[in-house]
Amino acid sequence: MTSKIKKIMHFLYIDTIFVNNYSFFCVHLILICMKRIVIFASGSGSNAEKVIRYFQSTKTAVVTRVLSNNEHAKVFDRCKKLKINNLHFNKTDFFTTDAVLNLLKNEADYIVLAGFLWKIPLKIITAFPNKIINIHPSLLPKFGGKGMYGMHVHRAVKEQKETESGITVHFINKNYDEGAVIFQKKTSISSDDTPEIIAKKVLKLEHTFFPKIIEQVILEQHG
Repeated sequence: MTSKIKKIMHFLYIDTIFVNNYSFFCVHLILICMKRIVIFASGSGSNAEKVIRYFQSTKTAVVTRVLSNNEHAKVFDRCKKLKINNLHFNKTDFFTTDAVLNLLKNEADYIVLAGFLWKIPLKIITAFPNKIINIHPSLLPKFGGKGMYGMHVHRAVKEQKETESGITVHFINKNYDEGAVIFQKKTSISSDDTPEIIAKKVLKLEHTFFPKIIEQVILEQHG
């Protein structure tokens, strides 16, 4: 493979075709070059894994790295299994210096927040306008804001006797859970549902729709 082809591999997709015992490289120009996604996660990473697996079977984007502020996060085990580059960072890297920002500039076209608990610094939001996508486990603006994540949300939904909950996929801005809404999906809640049952219903929606909506955003912005 020539050095020239190597240089443009980010924009090309190569298939090998075998005809009459001869091997040919068929180079297909992709009208939309594969976009690079960096995922931020703080916990188990089930959504991160769904996103990684989804884009392994598409030509729209590729997950280049997973970043976590939690050195003990189970998402690192998933990355090892899936052979995805990963890195732990601290508050200094994220808020004080430009260490994380510079890495993102080199490796990301889009940033996906999959259960990430720190507020994104303005310098990163400014560098990636309408390119940072978050998923929240409620129907925003209900049950959003600082401290509203995971089971905190589902317990609040139960306490308020809500008859439905769901997911919100949205862009990030400088305020918690106030960025422009991209997509919402509802699920019904019965009076017998515990917070744990609500969590399972919402997680099923997250796994089903989050990767597809990320791809939809990319295609709409670059199609």
